[in-house]
Amino acid sequence: MTHIRVRLGAGVLGLALVGGLAAAPTASAAAAAPVTVEEQRLDQAAPQEILRRSGFDTVAPGFARALERAGSFGQAERVVVRQGARLWQRAVDRAQGRGPAGGDLSRDDDRPLYWARLGMTREVRQWEPEFGLTDMQRARLMAELEENSRGENTIRYPHAKGVKRILLTGFDPFTLDRDVRISNPSGATALALDGTTILTADGPARIETAVFPVRWQDFAEGTVERTLRRQLPRVDLFTTVSQGRVGRFDVERTNGAWRGGFPDNENVSRTETIPVTDPVSQPQWTSTTLPYARIVAAPTGRFPVYDHTSVTEIPAGGTDPVVRPDGPTPGSTARAGGGGDYLSNEIAYRATLLRDRLGLHDSLSGGHVHTPVLQFGTGNTDPATGTVTDPEFVRNRLDIIAQVRAIVTVAVSGTGR
Repeated sequence: MTHIRVRLGAGVLGLALVGGLAAAPTASAAAAAPVTVEEQRLDQAAPQEILRRSGFDTVAPGFARALERAGSFGQAERVVVRQGARLWQRAVDRAQGRGPAGGDLSRDDDRPLYWARLGMTREVRQWEPEFGLTDMQRARLMAELEENSRGENTIRYPHAKGVKRILLTGFDPFTLDRDVRISNPSGATALALDGTTILTADGPARIETAVFPVRWQDFAEGTVERTLRRQLPRVDLFTTVSQGRVGRFDVERTNGAWRGGFPDNENVSRTETIPVTDPVSQPQWTSTTLPYARIVAAPTGRFPVYDHTSVTEIPAGGTDPVVRPDGPTPGSTARAGGGGDYLSNEIAYRATLLRDRLGLHDSLSGGHVHTPVLQFGTGNTDPATGTVTDPEFVRNRLDIIAQVRAIVTVAVSGTGR
């Protein structure tokens, strides 16, 4: 049985962000920034329908009105922090059955949060207040909006003894030029589980979550490390989650230090070694410390769960990539982890590298879980003619969410420091 607690009011959130920032930059005001590739998709019919059928179509207009009332950068900053946090909480509440549904779109849907956030970022990008806004100030507002609307600043664990702590992350929808209707079950799982308490074999465990963007640059700028660094020493288990292969879950055994170049949500490609601090000490591979054998053996749901060990490497002394079904060989160079060479692999690599650099490898269970691909129902697979939802689509997402919950319940049992 799952127990849900009420979050702190949004007005409490983000105080650490605004502290020490009272003095605004004195540089001359800059013109509004052009909208991004990601924001341009917002005007298509499917995103607008998703917003309308969830009641989230009012978010960006209300945010714009609040911004217009701001008479200074400090006031604008408070609006951004407050309303970003409010959007996250509204999405979590909707997913967990609190408050009005706002429309007939199923509550488990992660897409209203994604598209409403883009509406807000577009407003900030195009806003030209009378008091003037420098490029640095606009960038700061954008960063604070992202952090607060993604749950990154609302991770709070109870102080009660005997309650274990789980940190879980998801992702935004992606490959939207292929099908703009796409939902990401990892993001939906994060909304469904944030702030909930699960009952494990060892007692209760509290889950806190965040949702990350599908953008290479955000990762290069350290969004993962900023969010996780303070949390990892305090939790009993963490798992990054993303959408993976059709019809199966995978617990990824090994993560590689390589970006393969697949375009992100801005249609930007990056093919390079994953950029991290202190690259001299950067390993080519990191490994899961999740209890993969126990997870695979447990009856967690209708999808099979695999201990996925395959990687792609350039062997020591070699020049060509080789697939290794049983993991990397000594001295090899990474070309794909078990989770591939995209941002799923990268978040797993960054999170587990951070775990190791914090000295937690032997004491903290953590790694990456790939969910099945979230598929639309038969007859609804053509994005040009299909609908934004259908009963099979909803059933698949609900089953994935339930199975992730079951997997982390199994995984956290027996942990503790």
